[in-house]
Amino acid sequence: MLKLVAFTEDDIDVLIDWVPSAEFNHLWSGDRFNYPLDTKQLAAHLQTEEVTALMLCHGNQRVGYIELFRESETTYRLCRVLIGEAAIRGMGYGQKMVELAIEHARKQFHAERAKLTVFEHNHHARRCYESLGFVTDKRRSGFHAANGEIWTALYMSKVI
Repeated sequence: MLKLVAFTEDDIDVLIDWVPSAEFNHLWSGDRFNYPLDTKQLAAHLQTEEVTALMLCHGNQRVGYIELFRESETTYRLCRVLIGEAAIRGMGYGQKMVELAIEHARKQFHAERAKLTVFEHNHHARRCYESLGFVTDKRRSGFHAANGEIWTALYMSKVI
């Protein structure tokens, strides 16, 4: 059974292990965290009042991480969406985690709108979000990636 649970300090090392490179770190977190990811950065970020950090668990196994960021009383942004182990990506965990996070935002915080940002070339994530009803509201280029490339971001949203 899949469930979302509150992210705790005990989960930090697991999350750090899931981020293997500077490019992956940038794809996952934008410019929020420097690579290599470390306990100090995560602990400071988790103190942000607007951030609700969650882990997706399958039984006792931690399989994913997602954040809800409060933009307003009724709007929450899904951030730093990650299925940890590469071997289990593409198996539907991401879609289920996003569904559960939206349900959490709606029930716990009375959210009415969900937003997210995804890099345009992250095709798997885009398909996941689009399959859940997210639509692109805006496209913005000019994001510098860790590997020197320029990436384009898509800003997506949906009424929940």
